[in-house]
Amino acid sequence: MRNFIFIQLARYCPSLPLKNWIYRRILGMRVGEQTAFALMVMVDVFFPERITVGRNSVIGYNTTILTHEYLIKEYRLGDVRIGDHVMIGANTTILPGVTIGDYAVVAAGSVVHKDVPAHAFVGGNPMRQIEKKNEEQ
Repeated sequence: MRNFIFIQLARYCPSLPLKNWIYRRILGMRVGEQTAFALMVMVDVFFPERITVGRNSVIGYNTTILTHEYLIKEYRLGDVRIGDHVMIGANTTILPGVTIGDYAVVAAGSVVHKDVPAHAFVGGNPMRQIEKKNEEQ
């Protein structure tokens, strides 16, 4: 119940520093400096402490980050790691156990069901790699 209340407060909170404080101090998430969670981001209500987001990353409007899921014959639980300088587009769903590498870009409306390499541009449902930039760019 406590997690649910604070997640709902953070979803609508207009203050990025306050929102990050709630995620770090109350929900136990690891959130880097200068990271921004847009309005309506929904983090896993049962295991928010399994979410790590690096520095200077942006999590787009209405994105859902799950660390657990129930399937017909299976229960999945896994940490979600989002690197530094990552851009997650609006209405994206990130499933349990996924790592998104540094400088990656995830297109809006994507379902991230597997790891995303650093510097990659991915999107879609099912997600696929659209482009991979050189690390110098």
